[in-house]
Amino acid sequence: MNQSIVYSRWPIVKILSLCLLAAVLLIFSFPRFNFEILAWFGFVPLFFALKNKPKGKAFLLAYLTGVIFWTGTIYWLAHVTFLGTILLVLYLAVYFGILGLIVSTIDYRLSTIESLLFIPSLWVLLEYIRSHLLTGFPWVLLGYSQYLNLPIIQIADITGTWGVSFLVMMVNVAIKEMLGLRSQVLGLSQKRNYKILFFVFCFLFFVFGYGVYRLYLQPAACNPQPVRISVIQGNIPQELKWDIGSREFIVNKYIRLTAEAFKDNPDLIIWPEAAMPCVLEEAPIFYEKVKEFAKRIKTPLVLGAVTSGNDMYYNSALFISSEGRLLNRYDKLHLVPFGEYIPLKQILPFLETIVPIGDITAGKEYTIFKIQNPKSKIQNKSQIPNPNGSTPLTMALKRSRSAKSQSTNNFAVLICFEDLFPELSRQFVRRGAQLLVNITNDAWYKRSSAAEQHFQASVFRAIENQIYLVRSANTGISGFIEPCGKIISLVQDKLGRDIFIDGYATKELFLSKRNPSFYTRFGDVFILTCLLFVLYGIIHKFKI
Repeated sequence: MNQSIVYSRWPIVKILSLCLLAAVLLIFSFPRFNFEILAWFGFVPLFFALKNKPKGKAFLLAYLTGVIFWTGTIYWLAHVTFLGTILLVLYLAVYFGILGLIVSTIDYRLSTIESLLFIPSLWVLLEYIRSHLLTGFPWVLLGYSQYLNLPIIQIADITGTWGVSFLVMMVNVAIKEMLGLRSQVLGLSQKRNYKILFFVFCFLFFVFGYGVYRLYLQPAACNPQPVRISVIQGNIPQELKWDIGSREFIVNKYIRLTAEAFKDNPDLIIWPEAAMPCVLEEAPIFYEKVKEFAKRIKTPLVLGAVTSGNDMYYNSALFISSEGRLLNRYDKLHLVPFGEYIPLKQILPFLETIVPIGDITAGKEYTIFKIQNPKSKIQNKSQIPNPNGSTPLTMALKRSRSAKSQSTNNFAVLICFEDLFPELSRQFVRRGAQLLVNITNDAWYKRSSAAEQHFQASVFRAIENQIYLVRSANTGISGFIEPCGKIISLVQDKLGRDIFIDGYATKELFLSKRNPSFYTRFGDVFILTCLLFVLYGIIHKFKI
């Protein structure tokens, strides 16, 4: 019997089961499950469900798969807005539907090799559009599922995350092609399978080989001058964060944790996004207390705060010097729609009822911070300043801050989900940042997979730009990521838990002045390659 007839006569229950299976496999490839191997064949059941289906039916089947997948991955958003979560899921599932529509329309016209290039390119373009359209939602990209698979993801410093998504989807298509035999002649089927295996093996061999080179064989950039950085994780419950009566408790907690971290003699201490529990200008007493503490411990401090000016509010990162002065300020460039501002509020005022949050104004400048890196360290660590200020400033702890003993390192701060947008990180690095810092607050989403899903993006920003990335998150995950994407230290408790615990972590980083990576220099040129593959498939096969 002709296989197309067999596929078309499958009962609807079997077809829907394949859609459900595909969605579940993909959900389980992301945090908290982290069975990343499932992503390599998670789309295969969906491809079989789409086989020989009419365009409309193919769109609906793929759309249903998308609804299930997105519900299973961003369910935590319901803690903030239930209606907004439903609308976002219904919107994001459209990209699955478009994949199903185009694949069902053109797949039978493509040769095996063309399918191995066209479908992955199509998916990458859909991810790219989703990441930019309507301010963008670059969450759980297919490539992110491999964030712990270090040899495979090194290719991101050339292609960005898109290259990893492309490779994972290519393997899905290869499995689909090998299982969905188009010919009943065994010899032809085996020959076609050998061709598929060879083609995919060449891609995997190149990517894995490049990853091994980057991880183990590439000469290390030499920089004998380390920078010691401490990150603070305050673990402030969201219900207390803006409570007026909790302000003193919150500030004192951060000061206490910072005093503990000071024992490690850091050159820079980092607090999370909006660590200050008030609008800075509306309650200056707390801001002055923090500046006085930075002066007392003689250590620069970066902290998140909501600031105001000219009747506008900003989500800012403040850089306070070791003398207790404000050195610089960065205002968040890419705001969260329905979180920090309401899109089209004046045209569609009912949108305020979805997420009733006041407006934040976007910043305008890519701000680069500079930190002085002392060569002489504290000679005596036995005395640590009391967070309440009882220790005299004449304590034995002294730093040598002479101009001759210092070198300057540049860093940039990404606030909240700004680390999801590779172009932002890339622009900061192109402007001289030797280190990326992400400060965030994911307490909104409770004990869910949101924090780890967010952390995935930071891993790729480090690899893409071959640069260290440091994270300070209110409730986690906080820690340090090497330029190769290796997670080298996290804020954890004695049980190994890294979210909804308080603490700090300190690490010495060698912020060498590396040559910019291919991705840093040229950006998303891989997207243009994918676009060419898709245009070829559409124009050539449809004779447009």
